[in-house]
Amino acid sequence: MSYICLYRNYFDNMIYNSVQKEIANKIGDEPSLSNWKNWKWQIKHSIKTLDQFEFLTGIQFDEKEREKLIMTFAKFPLSITPYYLSLIHKKNYMNDPVFKQSFGSSEELITKKAEFADPLSEDKDSPVKGITHRYPDRVLFHVSNLCSMYCRHCTRKRKVGDVDFIPSKRQLLEGILYIKNTPQIRDVLLSGGDPFMLPDDMIDWLLSQISKIPHVEVIRIGTRMPVVLPYRITDNLISILKKYQPLWINTHFNHPNEITASSKEALAKLADGGFPLGNQSVLLADVNDCPRIMKSLVHKLVQNRVRPYYLYQCDLSEGLSHFRTPIGKGIEIMESLIGHTSGFARPTYVIDAPGGGGKIPVMPNYIISWSTNKVVLRNYEGVITTYKEPDSYEPKNCDRNCENCNLELNLDEIDESAAIGIEKLLSNDNDTISLIPEDNERIQRRNEYTS
Repeated sequence: MSYICLYRNYFDNMIYNSVQKEIANKIGDEPSLSNWKNWKWQIKHSIKTLDQFEFLTGIQFDEKEREKLIMTFAKFPLSITPYYLSLIHKKNYMNDPVFKQSFGSSEELITKKAEFADPLSEDKDSPVKGITHRYPDRVLFHVSNLCSMYCRHCTRKRKVGDVDFIPSKRQLLEGILYIKNTPQIRDVLLSGGDPFMLPDDMIDWLLSQISKIPHVEVIRIGTRMPVVLPYRITDNLISILKKYQPLWINTHFNHPNEITASSKEALAKLADGGFPLGNQSVLLADVNDCPRIMKSLVHKLVQNRVRPYYLYQCDLSEGLSHFRTPIGKGIEIMESLIGHTSGFARPTYVIDAPGGGGKIPVMPNYIISWSTNKVVLRNYEGVITTYKEPDSYEPKNCDRNCENCNLELNLDEIDESAAIGIEKLLSNDNDTISLIPEDNERIQRRNEYTS
């Protein structure tokens, strides 16, 4: 046996630790390293009941708490992979970030007034079933509503695990046809659930269909498999994905404890396959709402060739009030990162606006004041400085008549679409001076006066 094989076997045994062996032995069904690293075996033996959880972990709940938990799981199902279960620190499970993200709490049954089943109005922005078209040039394509683990903070808890929402091939074709018939779409994000819950041949078919559409420039996949079931990232899956470049992959690590030897191996396979990797974290109370934890997380991510992309404020989904922090906590975390670590290791802190407003960046304020030719700024240390504006800058009146512009615009497929929103107010090709909500009472009174 070669030294490489010996090292590989040693590495495999290292990640098949005593806790995992204990869980595998309790599950039975021919417990072995090969089974443990088989993603289908992991799915088959996912923990879906309170009794299973107690048996495999040895953690016991009193009768009163069991009754509450059974009610919780009746509304929001339980599903944890044996792998992710093995990461729970049982001696301090009530404070363990893996436990809190995977097991659930009776607090999920508390629905606040501001919470909604569909807080982001994804269903309202759905021209055909499975497609959310919110931004002009990109769509979110719900290709699976199954996950290997049901995250307790999921914004789509209304769908996850519900068999009525598992897309059929016919439904997926409807989504593909919509993308094909909407030429402004250049970016397609495959989401769910988890797209990697689909079989390899279905993933191959889906990517082949989308990649044939001429105006689709890039495909993205959002997955939590490297976190909760890293063994799903198989060599065969990599070989399929490599056929459809450019393909971007975003994953979802929330805590440094989730970055294990197995997850590192999965990330290495994806990075070596040539896929740009990003990470979208959610700010969760008593899980990662700490500057030290977030700094450790982003540092470990970039060590594994994953760029922190977003830090999300927790959405207003039903039963998530116990996970939400004030926005000020997110600002505090960003203050601890900006200037204190590499720029590429900092995510953008965003609020996904309720009602379908999209992602709104929320950052510390670094502009203190400004005049006609000078801006006063502060840096991460509190140093106050100035930036001198140009005295003779002559703005260009953009009338969107690109053919007569003196700038170099010899570009392929120039975007000549009309400006909307704030861009519209800043442009010079129309006379719009304000954006007024439809239900503005002052404007309604004006109309009454003139009628």
